Amino acid sequence: MPDRQSRRDFLTRVASLVGGGVAAKLAPASVAAQNRSGGTGTMYAYVGSFTSAERDASGSGINVYRVDRTSGRLDHIQVVGDLVNPSFLAMDRRGQFLYSAHGDEDYATAFAIDAATGRLTRLNRSATGGTNGVHLAVDATNRYLVVSNYASGSMALLPIESDGSLGPRSDLVGLPGEPGPHPVQQTSSHPHHNPFDPAGRFFIVADKGLDKVFVMRVDADSGKLAWADTPSIASAPGAGPRHAAFHPTQPYAYVLNELDSTLATYAYDTSNGSLAERQVVSTLPSDFTGQNTTAEIEVDRAGRFVYCSNRGHNSIAAFAIAPTDGTLSALSFTPSGGERPRFFGLDPAGTFLYACNERSHNIVAFRVNRETGALTRIDQVAETGSPVTMVFREA
Repeated sequence: MPDRQSRRDFLTRVASLVGGGVAAKLAPASVAAQNRSGGTGTMYAYVGSFTSAERDASGSGINVYRVDRTSGRLDHIQVVGDLVNPSFLAMDRRGQFLYSAHGDEDYATAFAIDAATGRLTRLNRSATGGTNGVHLAVDATNRYLVVSNYASGSMALLPIESDGSLGPRSDLVGLPGEPGPHPVQQTSSHPHHNPFDPAGRFFIVADKGLDKVFVMRVDADSGKLAWADTPSIASAPGAGPRHAAFHPTQPYAYVLNELDSTLATYAYDTSNGSLAERQVVSTLPSDFTGQNTTAEIEVDRAGRFVYCSNRGHNSIAAFAIAPTDGTLSALSFTPSGGERPRFFGLDPAGTFLYACNERSHNIVAFRVNRETGALTRIDQVAETGSPVTMVFREA
């Protein structure tokens, strides 16, 4: 593990990137962002799933695939079984370890990645202090894992040891506020997503239950979570903020609202983490009248397009980003090739988008037009039970 001076030097460099204020100085947020250069090495995909009968699921655990960069084909090489609902995955910032949250459970699990084969070896698990972990992310120092405890309304901080294993929880923070108006989905706080900004200085928490987006940071020296100067911003009543994504180079953030199927654009202050709402648009075509909830959101590597998934309409919606202010205009609504696309993943080069259709038990591949943002379905489908998350690693 690096010494304290090394950690301080690293944090100083990160702070200097943010302090410039200009988005071009923002540092990469993750291994995925760092790898989005269209490399030629072997690429692997890690797919999490729901496995429990209580969720009417048929997943087998975490499935590992080798990705063909030319065709988009997924070749299965491993399944890590005997896992309960490994429903969200995150990689450390060096691409050496993989971490899983577990739906309906109260712990996170660490895995080592074999650099030569991409295969996983289980290391250990650590209690999160809450139940139904739904998202997790590694901090800028690569020393802490932040976990959203959906059912308990809390954020957990777990130390990452030098061997990649997870240490005992170092902090647990509850999220304050009044529940939203939905009588079933908003009875209490439900944090659903906690991505870090591109510099790794702050992370935002989309709280579906409270109709709030919180802003926090990790104090790496103390191993504690801290609030930003402006700790939260309210969404529309009943919106149900679910997932969020940052623009890779400009000071914009996008929050996908699950319950009212909308997508909000925020100006993001890189110096203090504050958010200011600029726009809210529908994720659905104007002629759709059925039931729908949203799920996943991602910004393409060039910062030109935003994609999000609709469950009900069963589509991937694409939006163009205005270069002047980050606002969005709808481009297309592409069928996901299955039922209830809970997740989708853009490969590191931005060449393929993979829709993880939870209820039809398949992963459907699309080729991405980087100039227009259009998605074209290709003849590549991986059949797998209840897929709900996907991350990539380049060897």
